[in-house]
Amino acid sequence: MKFNTKTIHGGQKQDPAYGSVMPPIYQTSTYAQSTPGGHKGYEYSRTHNPTRNALENALASIENGKYGLAFGSGLAAIDAVLKLLEPGDEVVSTNDLYGGTYRLFTKIYERFGIKFHFVGMRNATNIEEFITPDTKLIWVETPTNPMMNIIDIVETSKIAKRHKILLAVDNTFATPYLQQPLDLGADIVMHSVTKYLGGHSDLVMGALVVKDKELADRLFFIQNASGAVCGPQDSFLALRGIKTLHIRMQRHCENGKAVAEYLASHPKIENVYWPGFKNHPNYEIAKSQMNDFGGMVSFTTKGNNYEDAIRIVENLRVFTLAESLGGVESLAGHPASMTHASIPKKEREKTGVVDSLIRLSVGIEDEDDLIADLKQAIG
Repeated sequence: MKFNTKTIHGGQKQDPAYGSVMPPIYQTSTYAQSTPGGHKGYEYSRTHNPTRNALENALASIENGKYGLAFGSGLAAIDAVLKLLEPGDEVVSTNDLYGGTYRLFTKIYERFGIKFHFVGMRNATNIEEFITPDTKLIWVETPTNPMMNIIDIVETSKIAKRHKILLAVDNTFATPYLQQPLDLGADIVMHSVTKYLGGHSDLVMGALVVKDKELADRLFFIQNASGAVCGPQDSFLALRGIKTLHIRMQRHCENGKAVAEYLASHPKIENVYWPGFKNHPNYEIAKSQMNDFGGMVSFTTKGNNYEDAIRIVENLRVFTLAESLGGVESLAGHPASMTHASIPKKEREKTGVVDSLIRLSVGIEDEDDLIADLKQAIG
């Protein structure tokens, strides 16, 4: 089954009760038993829910995995991965990553004795010098948030396998429409389903997908024991979103390219970060591991002026100034004061997250309207 068909039919079974085309919303916390322990596969909705299971099967299908797990948020999904570790373990993470992930790593798990190394991974060989006998996980975002750096998943996987370390890839920006990390050697794929998979800015959810049964069983145990699951209503919405992922991503990519090229030609713009440019440091890697370059674009103004950045995002009319990304509508954000504010200024500026940086999630509106909006806002 090809990807565009998988988004609609992958992992799905016809509802046995009435044959409904969409899986029903099983809005229930518990299930009747004929005798203690005698049930129809469901006993309590923290552990299993038919609507959530339908979503988890769809997630596994579109990522070419075998096991999907849906959580109450993207951070809850990351939290489950970190619960695979023990005090004294070490993690090598990309140094350019979502602020919430950085906060979870440094403010929560460092307190429990997990050590993190934040490394520039544009050259995968940089990872080697930070690996010790205690390293148990490599955490990768690609493209990274918000600098759009590209990390070579195949090469990183070779390093992980050589040292018998788990490799987890946050695939939120690319989505499985553009990139399938499990096929490139990753052990775990993570998504903030809130973003492109849901696609309509109306739910908060996270997901993990794996191929290995033993790893899946460990994560299922953590999911059930910790309880950070999503509800059936949100599961239904995410399933609906996935069904149009392929056609939405097509337009996101088309509009992202148009916006990136417009910004690159603008006399008041200094830097534009988008992996589809041939002068992007890892353009060839992006071209080899992605099917297109996505709808996320970041840029800075000439002079790197904070006031200019704030003026631009406040003057946008079609783009909405808001947290998050990946919805059908275009969003603009100021990472230094919004999504990445939890990273100390000195640390975030090392990776390029300066006060003049603006991040765009380019939606599926008409590209002429988006460019006209940027033109009037930049001035």
